[in-house]
Amino acid sequence: MGDQLHFVQLEMMVAALGLCVLLGDLFLPMTARRALGWIAAGALGLVFLLSFRESYTGLANGEAFGGIFRLDELALFFKRFFLLAGIFVLVFAVDFAERLRGGVSEYLAFILFALSGMMFAASANDFSLLFVSIELITVTFYILVSFQRHRMQSLEAGVKYLILGAVSSAFLVYGIALVFGEAGSLKFDDLRDAHAELLESNVFLFGMLFVFAGLAFKISAFPFQVWAPDVYQGAPTPTTTFLAVGSKAAGFVLLIRLFGSVVPELTAQWTGLLIAVAALTILYGNLCALPQRNLKRLLAYSGIANAGYLLMGIVAQSGEGTAAILYYLAGYLFTLVAAFMIIHLVTREGEGEDIARIAGLSQRSPCLAFALVLCAVSLAGIPPLAGFFGKFLLVKSVAAEAFGNAGYFALLAVAVFGVVVSIYYYFGIIRAMYWPGETPDESPVAVAWPTRVALGLCVAAILYLGLLPDKPMNWANTAANIEKRSSAEAADPRR
Repeated sequence: MGDQLHFVQLEMMVAALGLCVLLGDLFLPMTARRALGWIAAGALGLVFLLSFRESYTGLANGEAFGGIFRLDELALFFKRFFLLAGIFVLVFAVDFAERLRGGVSEYLAFILFALSGMMFAASANDFSLLFVSIELITVTFYILVSFQRHRMQSLEAGVKYLILGAVSSAFLVYGIALVFGEAGSLKFDDLRDAHAELLESNVFLFGMLFVFAGLAFKISAFPFQVWAPDVYQGAPTPTTTFLAVGSKAAGFVLLIRLFGSVVPELTAQWTGLLIAVAALTILYGNLCALPQRNLKRLLAYSGIANAGYLLMGIVAQSGEGTAAILYYLAGYLFTLVAAFMIIHLVTREGEGEDIARIAGLSQRSPCLAFALVLCAVSLAGIPPLAGFFGKFLLVKSVAAEAFGNAGYFALLAVAVFGVVVSIYYYFGIIRAMYWPGETPDESPVAVAWPTRVALGLCVAAILYLGLLPDKPMNWANTAANIEKRSSAEAADPRR
């Protein structure tokens, strides 16, 4: 048992840190409680560094707790991804704390508990752990979304997320029940070994369809995306950031494991369905973003569109597609964190996040304006930034499999159309900053030094991923090759 605990040491550290933050709240004066955020962010930085220790990485390709927990290169990639996201969100939350009106320590602790759920999801090798980790993420976000109880929008967003999240959980648990009833096991390894026979069962197929629906809610894919705009707008901005980045990535790591490794033949049978979902998600997100004036709603619809682009990597059904997903998510992390931080800095509580709030930002704070320009350009997929290279890799992975299937070409056409449409609304942000149509607020924007550091790191990462992609691409390939090898083994039982 002691040896198996080494596999979950990072998750245990994060959960223990959350409990320590709650206990620290009991002994610290009110004025010092915000310092818990800096301490927690620093502690997460140490956990991130510990994930590179040879004593931990040496456990890669191992399983624990009867095979329900798997630690491989894919899991390591996503655990580090989630830890980085958690560090940025904690720094962001401390800067945001004055708008919470109490309960700062609880807010920080719930961020850490959600983070531990994401890390468990990265290693899920069994439907029981998949469900528990997803529910840990979802339940904590129910609280985080509605944390600003003095704001009606936050409470409304929390209620909507609670109701729709409960529906998605019902889909998920019902699908798991059908799969278990037909397969007699919840372990991914057992399903992988028997999936050729299971594909002949309609019960199993319906079960996997319900599981896909439950995960599609987490990534805000069509037709399970209706919650995203209202929740993004109403939730506290650090919560929106973590939900947009962390929850989406948790959904995709589970999709990669299930449909890229466990049941690849089912994925091949569902190619038409996946193409339709990806294309409709891209179209819905981009077209609905066009009329938006609220910056957070605009990024919500943008997030829906980006879920469609990421699904292209699942549609590709290849190691290259998986690597493209990982690379795209890395760039998406730094871009969204920077964008939401800037939105928080230039808006005031009670005034909303209308695009007019950033009018004249180029004069108030040239550095913030430049950073937001980089975010918009990267999200639009314009070279030479991270977003362009990520979209290029996704398109390339689909194009490599396109010959002989007209659906792939249709998806590529929709993706290109979506990029063209997105340029219009992303450049609307740039136009508002540099060519304001009304008299802008001329007061300077105050930025605390930790937030400056976080923004500087995000900008540097966006440029690095776009200009020097070789090493990050190698990291993504290393993680994706594990899944590619598992798919090959599933396709050929003799291996």
